[in-house]
Amino acid sequence: MNKRPILVLLTSHWISMLGATLVTLAGFSWLFVLPLNLRGAGVNNPYIGLLIFIAIPIVFFAGLILIPIGIALAKRKVTENLKEVEDRRTAWRRAGIFFAVMTVANVVIASQLSYRAVEHMDTVQFCGQTCHVMKPEFTAHATMPPHQAVACAECHIAPGATGWLKAKMNGTSQLVAVVFNNYPRPIESAMESDKLVSSVETCEQCHARDRVISPRLRVIPSYNDDQANTRTTTVLLMRIATIHAAHLGTGVSIRYSAADKKRQTIPLVEYTNTQTGVSRSYLASGSSADSVRSLPTFELQCVDCHNRAAHAFEAPGRAVNQAMANGQIAPSLPFVKKESVELLKTSYPSGDEAAQKIPAALIAFYLQKYPDAAAKQCAAIQTAGRTLTAIYQRNVFPDLKVAWGTYPNNLGHTDDPGCFRCHDESHLTADKKTISQDCSLCHQPVAMDEASPDILKTLELTPTPNH
Repeated sequence: MNKRPILVLLTSHWISMLGATLVTLAGFSWLFVLPLNLRGAGVNNPYIGLLIFIAIPIVFFAGLILIPIGIALAKRKVTENLKEVEDRRTAWRRAGIFFAVMTVANVVIASQLSYRAVEHMDTVQFCGQTCHVMKPEFTAHATMPPHQAVACAECHIAPGATGWLKAKMNGTSQLVAVVFNNYPRPIESAMESDKLVSSVETCEQCHARDRVISPRLRVIPSYNDDQANTRTTTVLLMRIATIHAAHLGTGVSIRYSAADKKRQTIPLVEYTNTQTGVSRSYLASGSSADSVRSLPTFELQCVDCHNRAAHAFEAPGRAVNQAMANGQIAPSLPFVKKESVELLKTSYPSGDEAAQKIPAALIAFYLQKYPDAAAKQCAAIQTAGRTLTAIYQRNVFPDLKVAWGTYPNNLGHTDDPGCFRCHDESHLTADKKTISQDCSLCHQPVAMDEASPDILKTLELTPTPNH
């Protein structure tokens, strides 16, 4: 008799029964994964993570909501049934105790589910693998030390509750776009979509703006398109402290106007230095003050140059040079540099087809043109084919319309305009001063395309890439 009111409350309407079922199902599911939570272990499969940390909480909270709704809808029936109970006061007290205890238990479970759900939504796995449209960025992030160890949320969500809420609202709109299959292809970068978080709140939490960085030696290997794949090496002394001071030093403020969403065309640059009192406006040749007045203006920050710091995509020639220098593609294979770049630049309908055709085409090339090499270096040719496939698949995603050069890298000026967007000698002040393109401002060439640079011998360095 004492337990009857509780059962009456829960079973008086099918909605409350459904709610109790969902809560029970989610609760037992949570208990099942509790050991995993206590160990702090991750979940390797992104869809299992979606189930545990997103689906279970949704089911649990849905059940909690349905229970009182069902009870409210069956209020009259519950009252009539309780009239049959001899001691209604005792029955209601026991029911109250029961629901109080269950509420405490539900709060504990709900808090853990909510915490783990929020924590999971900030992981690289959730951002990059649960949502397939982010596959290109996820793939690039996985190959970018040291930022590959930095979670997406560290750079793409501003600190504090406001930043988190704003990011989740943006994420919700993106989810709707994915569900209805009307998301942009290729996916726009944060800079393009105006969802860029200020470098002050992200980059500068780890990288101090006023820190002086000593010059760095950069060794850049390159292989020619001739039969011998002749190697040359360029050595640059990078003046990093000078570069940073000129753009983000004390008292320096640079604003610019962009004519395109990717900010590759910059018709106006405004430079101010409060310490020296210098203030100049540089207008690109062919532009007028009236034409740039309506363009969006931005304050220069770290990501304007380091725009692919954690998601860099390669150019085919540079990727092949790197692979050859690392021994992944044998330079002894005739014309392997030239043939590799051509195979990578070929259009393929899908990544799977590229994985089949690239190695097959490379083998066919040597069988037809260089049968001796095909016979004696069969293993090297197969390794080169696998390497080229890997290069293609981490840079090109046909289904998402990501091709070579889709995401320009503003750091440098070899593969993309980068520095030369402003440093082109074509941005002029009213008195004809320009933004210099003098190479020595940023780096000192120590060796330029030399077969065996003396500096490497002096420093006893092996001629391998150093980025």
